Amino acid sequence: VQLQASGGGLVQVGGSLRLSCVATGVIFSIDTMNWYRQAPGKQRELVAGSTSAGGTNYADSVKGRFSISRDNAQKALYLQMNNLRPEDTAVYYCNSEVRRAPYVGPRQFWGQGTQVTVSS
Repeated sequence: VQLQASGGGLVQVGGSLRLSCVATGVIFSIDTMNWYRQAPGKQRELVAGSTSAGGTNYADSVKGRFSISRDNAQKALYLQMNNLRPEDTAVYYCNSEVRRAPYVGPRQFWGQGTQVTVSS
């Protein structure tokens, strides 16, 4: 299973970006799909998560500005980021819990990361 993230870039304060992540490989089903980020010198943190049932959760720092969505048929995950701030600068990673076969427990997979830089 591979997760391919894209959509990062350089944006000014107040701007927007949309991140995408597509899962490929041998996949029976996907449970949770999440976005994490890691800024220089800081620990990786959960930004937003999405369950297969449609539930979502967000870090307090991004509530009201970021929106997570997924396309189960396309095995894709998105993160719409609006009103970006300098503190949003980080490498963003997609993460998924994937079942590769029926009756098999989920395994966690990570994408390669995409850089988001917000300039003031």
